[in-house]
Amino acid sequence: MFDDALLARATALVAAYAKAGTRIATAESCTGGLVAGLLTAVPGSSAVVERGFVTYSNEAKSEAIGVPAELIEAHGAVSEAVARAMADGALAASRADVAVAITGIAGPGGGSAAKPVGLVHFGLATRGGVHHLERRYGDLGRAEIRRRAVLDALDLLESAL
Repeated sequence: MFDDALLARATALVAAYAKAGTRIATAESCTGGLVAGLLTAVPGSSAVVERGFVTYSNEAKSEAIGVPAELIEAHGAVSEAVARAMADGALAASRADVAVAITGIAGPGGGSAAKPVGLVHFGLATRGGVHHLERRYGDLGRAEIRRRAVLDALDLLESAL
C-alpha cells in the first residue's frame, strides 16, 4: 500500500518515538487518515500511535476534536487557525504527547484565488504549544498533493522529538 521509502521513514519515526516514550495523535482532513495508516503499518506502532481522527467534514472537526464552528466560519476549514485548533483539539482529546493536523485542498476542484488547489495547512501540537506550517504545492493532482502532505507531516513529527 505504501512505497518502501515511506515505510522506511515511518519505521524510523516509530522507533524514535518508542525510544523516547512519546505518543502521537493525528487529525486529518485532506489526507483522510493516510498519516495514521502509514504509521500503523509499522510493526510495534501500537506503542506510539495513540489515536487518529479523520475529520473530513466541518462538523467532524467540531464534534470529534472541538474546533469551534465559529472559527471555521470565520477563517474557513483550510486555514492556519483551523489547523492549529485541530492539532490542539487532537492533543486534548487523546492521551498523546504530540498531535499533527492536516487540512487542505487536494483538488481537483474546491480551490479559489485565495485558497488554491494544493494549499495545505499543518498544525503540530505539544504540551508546549502549537506550531503551524503552510504549503502551497500547486495543482499537482490529488494523489501527489496528499503524498507530499504526508511527507511534510512526517517532517513535523520528526521535528517534535
